[in-house]
Amino acid sequence: MHKIAMLGTGLIGMFYTMTLHAHRSRDRVHIVCARDEAGLERFARTWDIPHWTTRLEEAINHPEVDVVVVALPNNLHEQAVIMAAEAGKAVLCTKPLGRNAAEARRMLQAVEKAGVFHGYLEDLAYTPKTLKALKSAQNGALGRILWARSRETHPGPHSDWFWDKAQSGGGAIVDMGCHCIEISRNFIGKEVRPLEVMCWADTQVHPIEAEDNAVGLVRYASGAIGQFEVSWAFRGGMDLRDEVSGTEGTLWLNHWLRTGFEMFTSVGEGGYVAEKAESDKGWLFPVGDEIGSLGYTDMFADMLNALDAGTAPMETFYDGYVVNAIMDAAYRSAESKQWEPVVLEDWRGSDEIGADVRLKDYDAEHFLIKEEIMPDGRTKLILKEKVSGHVVQKITG
Repeated sequence: MHKIAMLGTGLIGMFYTMTLHAHRSRDRVHIVCARDEAGLERFARTWDIPHWTTRLEEAINHPEVDVVVVALPNNLHEQAVIMAAEAGKAVLCTKPLGRNAAEARRMLQAVEKAGVFHGYLEDLAYTPKTLKALKSAQNGALGRILWARSRETHPGPHSDWFWDKAQSGGGAIVDMGCHCIEISRNFIGKEVRPLEVMCWADTQVHPIEAEDNAVGLVRYASGAIGQFEVSWAFRGGMDLRDEVSGTEGTLWLNHWLRTGFEMFTSVGEGGYVAEKAESDKGWLFPVGDEIGSLGYTDMFADMLNALDAGTAPMETFYDGYVVNAIMDAAYRSAESKQWEPVVLEDWRGSDEIGADVRLKDYDAEHFLIKEEIMPDGRTKLILKEKVSGHVVQKITG
């Protein structure tokens, strides 16, 4: 049984606590910390948490606590993580790990120097659909991964600090691009080095300094491309979709707006519908198991099982650092309008470059480009002559 210090009582702190206290879990939040004392006491009583405090050091150093969960605004992550590491506590931190790669690397160095367990709470990498799809991809069902596209869009975040660039470190890229980038990394392979990024970002709607829309391409050493699409101006709820293409297959995932639960009401649903839902009337898309569908259940199971087993979880602070480095390159690209290199001062994967086109023999004289059955039942072959390099076609049947 783990006794947990929950730092933060916002939406993410609430989702985390709901997850940890679900299904008669033996792991419990033992103390909760937030600045708003009135709201803090209400949160503690709602979730049956025995202790609460407005002081970070008191929560982290509580003698019965062995795990610290950081669910704070981005600008407070580094302080909380370093305090937890110095206290010798296992520490789990919400996404993004830092506001930039420099912050993330300092946090990584702090936990590794202290020798404490660390986990990067990247919930959307843990959705049930993603885990099953990832297993299929790792088993070779898609062949060599060529392209991974991940999209997260919604009408905007729920707390004021997200909209303040000084506190958050950025806009939609920092808030949601981190999800999309890590999902693509999982499918492409975490051992594959991200090389460079091309990104467009702009503030199209809101009176803020940070970007509220962005699209980016991340080129990897294998030749694969990771694509992210993020928006704080999308109307109609929250759109979470992934698409992965390989040499032998394709998969599509829709996590939120088309989950198989659709309802129409002219009078209103009468309560909470789903995260980022814009209305409780008309056509609605409720979610049966919200914390499960968003990956929180499998994420905390992986984290705490790994802690018990003395192994690393699927997502560590190192992953958070790599994601931050990719986002830093995205911001530089949005400014320069050029491909920008991903700067990784600490790279632990492969440096192998493998972007060459794989040639498939058709016969002694030709490579096979494509084979297709035509409407009349005959087969058309597109071939490349090995000697001349000419592309030709052949019809059989």
